[in-house]
Amino acid sequence: MHLELISITTDAEPLDGIFYTPTSCETKAAALLFHGNCHNFYTGPSRFLPQVLAAQGIACLAFNRRGHDMVTSLHGRTIGGGSFQLAREAIADNRAASDWLTAHGHLNPIVIGHSNGGMLAAQHCADDYGQPRALVLMSAHVGGTENVPQMSKAGMFARDSLTELMAQAEVMVARGAGRELMLLPDWWWVISAESFLDRARHTPSTVGNAPKVKCPSLYLRGDQEAPESYPVEAFARAAGAPCEARIIPNCDHFYTGHEDDVAQQIMSWIVQTCKLG
Repeated sequence: MHLELISITTDAEPLDGIFYTPTSCETKAAALLFHGNCHNFYTGPSRFLPQVLAAQGIACLAFNRRGHDMVTSLHGRTIGGGSFQLAREAIADNRAASDWLTAHGHLNPIVIGHSNGGMLAAQHCADDYGQPRALVLMSAHVGGTENVPQMSKAGMFARDSLTELMAQAEVMVARGAGRELMLLPDWWWVISAESFLDRARHTPSTVGNAPKVKCPSLYLRGDQEAPESYPVEAFARAAGAPCEARIIPNCDHFYTGHEDDVAQQIMSWIVQTCKLG
């Protein structure tokens, strides 16, 4: 495959990424890869999927949303990253990436998202932005107002300090300090007050978006993940188009040790579903 470093223009900072194109066969389709929370285009599924997909003629665009990594340097000493992420900005970034594909002649992309990127992928397809031809959700979290309490109860994010940290974030935003950082007791360790409240109140609901998804979908979850947090079955029941649910045995949230098998499963499903053979 051919790798091209690309930059996607937005109304804020440009989004960096890699565009993978097949070299052993013609390009039959293109895929958008949405990375997980505080990850980036060179980790996780955004890293291990392109080689397998490109071998079957599927070009892949893996890119950084503004919410990549936890804290990242931008121009000069300006900082950004996952600790400052807002749902509306993530949705806009995904649309900008879709527009980049369209501008380069790749229409009706396959949308693939992992974790937080999966929740955003469901939103993207529910909006029918760019008229996606298929959707792959890899451990997409539940989203909505349930997400922050579930993460905290599971020992991440705010842990047992959710009420106190919520109040702290509200005070900070009220005094105009919404972009100031506050510490969390667990992953992802640090967050702006504005992002904390946005995460708790404005995260799209994955199952709520399911009836609006009109393209076929595949939803994966590792069997070590909680069904209430990664609602494969509920999404499949509510989906507005055929949805295949798969539970991967002996598998965690990051598909550790299962990368090759999962990539092959996703590739085979896409080839069959999109009739690329």
